[in-house]
This record gives sequence, structure tokens and C-alpha cells, in this order.
Amino acid sequence: MNGRHGSTADFSTTDFLTIGIDVGGTSIRASVVDVDGQVLDTAQAPTPQSARSLENALDRVVRELVGRHDVAAVGLAVAGFITLDRTAVRFAPHLPWVDAPVGSDLSARLGLPVVLEHDANAAAYAEHRFGAASGHRNVVMVAIGTGIGAALLVNGELYRGSHGVAPELGHIQVVPDGRPCACGKRGCWERYCSGTALVDTAIELLAADPSASTVLAREVGIDAGGLTGRRIANAAYDGDPIALATMAEFTRWLAVGLAMVGDVYDPDLVVIAGGVASSAPLFLDEAREQYANLLTGAKHRPLARIRSAQLGEAAGMVGAATLARSAVSGPVSPGRR
Repeated sequence: MNGRHGSTADFSTTDFLTIGIDVGGTSIRASVVDVDGQVLDTAQAPTPQSARSLENALDRVVRELVGRHDVAAVGLAVAGFITLDRTAVRFAPHLPWVDAPVGSDLSARLGLPVVLEHDANAAAYAEHRFGAASGHRNVVMVAIGTGIGAALLVNGELYRGSHGVAPELGHIQVVPDGRPCACGKRGCWERYCSGTALVDTAIELLAADPSASTVLAREVGIDAGGLTGRRIANAAYDGDPIALATMAEFTRWLAVGLAMVGDVYDPDLVVIAGGVASSAPLFLDEAREQYANLLTGAKHRPLARIRSAQLGEAAGMVGAATLARSAVSGPVSPGRR
């Protein structure tokens, strides 16, 4: 299958359609994206548990969209380690791929170029081209959800490191012998600054004050397993003291991490993305202030701007589609938006 562009496609410009797919642990979300980053059509499916079934599902989703649109290439945003040539997945903790030539295999099945990218990289690239990071050259994205994903753009280009896996900011140790992390270490930044961390902190605070008669305490007493970062944020908006204390602890660790990011990378912009970013009014202004106090030499240097992402859940798909377009036609002009 070559799409309706087939061998007659004109790749001398970037003005053609591509598909971006966010391959998540529970669902596959795919979008047809134009050169201006606009989503024209979408399709989705549950994420199968075996590698073969997952690739079959990706095949079906792409064919569904190609049946309705002229498509020239496909980009996959994957939460995992991607090879430097962006054709294979080394490891993805929530997907059944280990040393899997996903891009090469899917390209052969579809008859279309297929490019892989780390999901945070894809989202950061989308924000750089079309969103919060537009016009900025040196950018760090911190995507805060279940854990922390991160991406780095240097002079407008994604930095992937020597082996394609940089930067893993969420697994920098901030607390020696701290909370255990799924990566095998203890005290990682994401164990104190993520949706999962919000739940752990709230439970610790409630355990320290069993007499707390807050709404959050009652909810945990009824269903401790149902506690989520979103429920904590909603309780904080309602003034729940335990929820507010939980958000304050989250804010403190966010500021600590941002100061480390500033000391190491000296970006002109940090973009906060991910599911937790939807609660930014609860923490972002305070985190900026604490960051400014923690950054080395803060009074004698410009401070990075810290902004929320603009593209929301579509960012990974838009970024993957745009990177796939670049792979077919060459680098996208930085001035074209």
C-alpha cells in the first residue's frame, strides 16, 4: 500500500498530509495532520498486549485513515527508548516491544515511510513548531503525568544523545534512599513530582494525621485505590487542607527539579506538559518563584521562562506527524508555521 500519493507524490515541498500516532499503554490514537499542524481526522483503538497484535492494530488504524486521506508518511510517538536512526524500539516499559524493528516492519507492511520518536520528543517538537515554544531556540520540556518524560531542543533541534535515549530527567535522583522507583533506583525526581507522586504524598500526609476530617481523608477511607492526582487537584481547588499540603510538596519538588534543569541546560524556556499540567494554576506561579530562589546565581543571570504547553493531548501526534514529514521532504524551515 502506497497511499494515494503513491510514486507520483511531490516531496519538493512539505505541503502534504502525514499521520501521527501516539502509541500508549492503553490506547492507540492516530491523527491526520497537515503542514500547519492542524488535525484533520482521527482514529483510535485499544492497545493489544502482544507485539504482533499491536503491529496489526497500527496497520489497521493507518489503513483506516489512508482510506480517507492522501498520506505520505507515518510517525509513531512511543514512550520508550528509540534507536538513533528512529527505526526500532529498544525498550518500552508499557508496550510489548524489546529490540523490535517496528518502523522498518510497519513501513514494509504499509508501503509508506515510518519514523519513530520518543513521545516527549514528539510533543516538544510540536510545541516548538506550533505551540508554547514557538520562537524559542533552547527549550526543555518536562511532561508530568504518571511519571516524568523530558525532551531537549538545542538551537531548535531535538537532542537525543549518543544512543537516542536522552534526556531521562525523571530518573535523576533527588532524594538519596528515597521512594523506590520502577526503574530500580530510589529517590528519582518523578517519585516526588508526578501524578503518582501526588497520590503517594497525600497518603503519607493522611497517615501522619489520621484524625484529619477532610473530604480527601473520607474518600481515601472509602476507596484508597481510587485516589488519583486529578482527585487531589480537585480537592485542592475546593480548599481541602491535605490536598493543598500535597500540592505544596509537589510544587517544592517541581522547583527543585527545574533549578537542576536550569543549572545544567540554561534554556530560555521550560514547557510544562502532561496530564498534571492541567492543574497548573495550583502550582506553576509558586514553582516559578521557588525556582528563581534555587537557581545558581539567579540574581546575576536571565531566568528561563516557564510556561504550560498549549497543544494538550494532540501534541505527541502532531509532533510525530511533523517529524515524519521532515524525514520525507528534508528539514522543515524554522520560519514556516
